[in-house]
Amino acid sequence: MTPVASEPELADRILGGWLGRIAGNMLGKPVEQGDLWTRDRIDRYLRQAAALPLTDYLPEPATEADGLELRPEWRQCVRGRIHGSCRDDDVDYAILGLHLLETHGFDFSTEQVGDLWLLRLPYLQTFTAERAAYRNLANGMKPPLTATYENPYQEWIGALIRADVYGWTRPDDPHRAAALARRDAVLSHTGNGVYGAMWAAALVSAAFTAPTVRHAVDTALTVVPASSRLARTVRRVVSLHDTRMTWEDTLSTVSEETAGLGWIHTIPNVAVLTAGLLYGDGDFTRTVALTVRGGLDTDSNGATAGSVAGVLTGAAAIPAQWKDPLEDTVRSAVFGFDGVRISDLAERTLRLVGAEA
Repeated sequence: MTPVASEPELADRILGGWLGRIAGNMLGKPVEQGDLWTRDRIDRYLRQAAALPLTDYLPEPATEADGLELRPEWRQCVRGRIHGSCRDDDVDYAILGLHLLETHGFDFSTEQVGDLWLLRLPYLQTFTAERAAYRNLANGMKPPLTATYENPYQEWIGALIRADVYGWTRPDDPHRAAALARRDAVLSHTGNGVYGAMWAAALVSAAFTAPTVRHAVDTALTVVPASSRLARTVRRVVSLHDTRMTWEDTLSTVSEETAGLGWIHTIPNVAVLTAGLLYGDGDFTRTVALTVRGGLDTDSNGATAGSVAGVLTGAAAIPAQWKDPLEDTVRSAVFGFDGVRISDLAERTLRLVGAEA
């Protein structure tokens, strides 16, 4: 590991994380329905639009039928139409996590996470496990019961998408980042759902100083139980990559091994994300493109892959086609944050680095 050399470099990497998260999220948003937009169908869409290899946001649909099956927000998320970010929960939770740390510091409690949801986040902008936990909170329940009562989504991807801010604010401290992510995650998740959040936070934290993305992936594995299905799945993707198997064959192999879990479950999405990172090999464009082309929860995976790749490269090295259309502006459902500047979020995140727990 190499320490971050200076505050300007740290600031550039944090801004890279925010920009990467938002850009990766928007890249995947139009095709975010994994049972419909499979890996094969996404590539067919791109071929019809002469957009393979993918080096920019998704093109407009080449056929009316495809346009009808994209998410309705596609008109604000495809190349040539983007003016600031679309609103999405994958970005809302990063903003809410920043607000949590600014409000309560690093010794926040799981109960305070829930209180902030009720105060700042509209119920109808929550989904799956988060909506179940929100309902339980509103009914007076306390964690960890909020995660387990009438919640069939406990191991889905929701906690993982909330984890980046803990990595951004604890650079090169993956175990501390994972501990913070766990405290947040147990409000709504259990088991591999929690491990996914811990792994993602550690991955982002390790990316600040890892010499390669492989080092960051290996480091992140140290924060979750080695016998967990999440850890075994990540190791499986790593081993297939090490054999020089193609990206396509790696995903096909792991897809068969994780079949039946559903397209929003943490395990198959961690496989897609790990493959995108390893085969992207530190290149921002290739990383987010492969991750989104991998299918499943495309906007969530694109967001996390973009965050890791953005931290690895820094904001200055992210190609302009990803940054410029964002116009330094975020749309958000979090009360008080709609229209905030991305650069402002990054500056506020930087101020938290080094703050005492």
